[in-house]
Amino acid sequence: MSLRILFVCMGNICRSPTAEGILRDKLAAAGLAEAVELDSAGTGDWHRGKAPDSRAIQAAAGRGYDISGLRARQVTAEDFQRFDLILAMDHDNLAWLEQLRPEGGAVPELFLARQGLAVDEVPDPYYGGAAGFERVLDLLEAACAGLVAEVAARHGR
Repeated sequence: MSLRILFVCMGNICRSPTAEGILRDKLAAAGLAEAVELDSAGTGDWHRGKAPDSRAIQAAAGRGYDISGLRARQVTAEDFQRFDLILAMDHDNLAWLEQLRPEGGAVPELFLARQGLAVDEVPDPYYGGAAGFERVLDLLEAACAGLVAEVAARHGR
């Protein structure tokens, strides 16, 4: 049975699609692509149907990740039944998810805190420069490596 993971940020154009792209690539490299169903979404609906921010696409491509084909969507109550792990990028989005969560639905978590990183939030790079997108990539690559190890352990690898 596959593990179903949803990454969530505010607009689904910077952090969460980057996390989806990184994890998809790392799982494929580990031979675990079929073991996980991945998606990303935003707590807001401003960018629904749009591609990731061009700066996020460029920064990800600089490290070999193609996120250009992803499209933004908003989190729904049904996502709490569909996904096993709902991983928020920061405290604000976690609080929003906790309010939306239906009884018996998956309990959202902070992605970085779950992976035991020294910081617990992925900063939103939207209003900053290129360095912010590189910082996001650093944090997400580290956290995704932990998720790959977790998936590998579930599958006896």
